[in-house]
Amino acid sequence: MTGRTQSAARSLVTRFRRQRPLRAGSLLVTIFGDSITPLGGVVTLSSLIRLSAPFGVNERLVRTSVSRLAQDGWLANRREGRLSEYRLTETGRARFAEATRRIYASNPHTWSGSWTLVLLPAGANGRGELRRQLQWLGFGQVEPGVLAHATLTASEARRACARLPGGQRVLVFAADSHRRETDRRIASTGWELGSLAARYRRFTAAFEPLRTALDKGPPPEAESAFVVRTLLLHEFRKVHLRDPLLPAPLLPGDWIGFAAYELCRELYARVFHPAQTHLVAHARRLRGPLPSLDPATYTRFGGLPRADRSVSAQ
Repeated sequence: MTGRTQSAARSLVTRFRRQRPLRAGSLLVTIFGDSITPLGGVVTLSSLIRLSAPFGVNERLVRTSVSRLAQDGWLANRREGRLSEYRLTETGRARFAEATRRIYASNPHTWSGSWTLVLLPAGANGRGELRRQLQWLGFGQVEPGVLAHATLTASEARRACARLPGGQRVLVFAADSHRRETDRRIASTGWELGSLAARYRRFTAAFEPLRTALDKGPPPEAESAFVVRTLLLHEFRKVHLRDPLLPAPLLPGDWIGFAAYELCRELYARVFHPAQTHLVAHARRLRGPLPSLDPATYTRFGGLPRADRSVSAQ
C-alpha cells in the first residue's frame, strides 16, 4: 500500500488489531454481509482466508471463526474433496436481511407524532430476553414493562412480536401525546442517547482523516479500498445497529448521528467500486467465480453510483 489512502487504511488496520479480544468472527460477519451476500452469498474458505489477510487475520483464526459461525447457525458448509465453501443458512439470511435494512438506513426526516407502546406480560419467564429482542428492533423502555417505538405501526409491532418467543402475550397500543416536549422526554428516557452520541463521535474521529486522504490523494487501489470499505462498515454497524433511528423531530438539531451517517455514506460510495475489483479478483465459489452484483446493492445509503463494466463481477 502506498499513498494517502493506503496510509489511512494501514492506520485503520492497526486500530482494528489493537482491539482486545480481536473479534475475527465479527469481521467475517461484516465481510459476508457487506461483500459476499450481494454476490450470491456463497464463497470458498480459501477466499475468506485471502480476503482476511490484509486485516492481519491469519488462516488459523479464519478457520476457527467460520467454524464457530457455523455452530451458531449463521453459516452452512459444503465440501468437495479437501475444498470447502460456506453459505448463509436460512436463519443467517433472515438475520442479515434485518441488519442490512437498518445498517444502510438513515433517520426518518418526518414523524407522524404517533407512538406504538408495548406492554410486557407481568412475571413471565423470558421477559428480560423479550425486552432485549424488542430493544434490538428499536424499542425503548420508558417505564418498567412498557416499551415504545416511534416509527413502527401497531400492526407492524404485533407482527414483529409474534415472531419472538413469548411475544404473543404482549399488548400493543397506538398512542399520541400531542405535545412535542413530552415526546422528546420519552425519547430521552427510553434510549441512552448520550452514550450513543459518544460512540458516534469516536466513529467520526476515526474516519474523518480518511475523507482528507481521499480528497488529497489519488484514487485508492483495490486492496486498500476493500480494507477501508470493510472496516468502515464494521465500525459503523457496531454503532448504528444500537441506534433506534428516531425521527429527526425527536432528536437535537445538532445530533452527531446525522453527521456520522453522512460521513459513512460518502466514504462508502467513494471506495465501493474499487473494493468490488478486489472482491472479483480474490473471491471464488467451488465451481467458478462469484455471480454478478445484486442490483439492489445500489440502493444502499440512499443510492450508490453505478459501476462501469471493469469493476463488475463477471
